[in-house]
Order: sequence, then structure tokens, then C-alpha cells
Amino acid sequence: MRRLIEFDHLSIDGMASGDAFWGAQLTLAPGDDHLEYQFRLLADVVGLVLGRETYEGFAATWPTRSGGLADTLNALPKHVASTTLTETTWNAQVLDGDAVEAVARLKESGDGALLKYGNGPFSRALVEAGLLDELHVSISPFVAGSGESLLSGIGTTGMQLTGVTEMRSGAVVLAFAPRR
Repeated sequence: MRRLIEFDHLSIDGMASGDAFWGAQLTLAPGDDHLEYQFRLLADVVGLVLGRETYEGFAATWPTRSGGLADTLNALPKHVASTTLTETTWNAQVLDGDAVEAVARLKESGDGALLKYGNGPFSRALVEAGLLDELHVSISPFVAGSGESLLSGIGTTGMQLTGVTEMRSGAVVLAFAPRR
């Protein structure tokens, strides 16, 4: 059975998105701990799971890059949750039918891990369905001031801290597993 891992960035005021968020977000550069952390997460990943907005942003950016992380991400198959996309590029396919049920089938279809980037309604639905196995949250040292929190509107879900990684940038990555 495959594991589903999600990786997200937060500001210290708990924002995961919004106009101010990405403008202040730390840039991943060669030698940055975040890149090393990403490579560790990607070690046994057999595919990416993305919502439509994350897919569109990534598909516009990553194929134009090369080296290390870009080569790894570009080569992986992408599974996209969308009710509006009719065509994809970048080694991607739209999940058939209900996206949550499709991810459940993907998890049952082999070994390794699936890595999900991005947050929003799709992330909340996966957590509520009990499909998320690990949540890695990088908390960066800035205040966004506005935006949306990571899992807004989700019901109470117990999580257990499984790891803490301090970054040279001042960020910290907290790893959690849902309590089942």
C-alpha cells in the first residue's frame, strides 16, 4: 500500500496562502536545507498528487527548470484533482471520477509513496477521508498578515508529531501523522 504524504509551507502566523504569502516566502536555492529535505521526501515517491491550482502553477514553472529537484519533479507522474481540466501536460493525468476515491485507489495500487503539494479543499477532503499518512509543514520565519490557514474548515483531527527539522534559514519543518 502506498503512503500519501503532504508537504506545505506556512508563515509563523499560520497562513498557507494569500497575496502576501508567496511574496514573502523564502526562495529555495542550491544548498538550502529545504532542497535537502525535499530530496529525502522524494526518495521513494512514485508520483505527485496535485489539486488543479497547484498543478497549473507547477506546470507553468517546473518544466522550464533543470537540475536536481526540477529533474526529479519533472520525471514523476502527476495525478491531478480537477473537475474543469480537459487537457494536461507535464506527464500529468486528471484523476477519474471522485478525486478522493481516485486517490484511495492510487494508494492501493502499489508500493512507495505519493507526495502531495498544495493545500485547500482537496487537502481537507483527503484528511477527512483518512487518506493522509504524513503531513510535513515548513514554518518559515515571516508574518504573512493575511491569507488562508492550512486546513480551514476541517473537523477536529488528532495529529501526532513524528519529527522536527530545523533549517539554516530559520524555518522549521514539523512532521505529523494522523492519530487513528
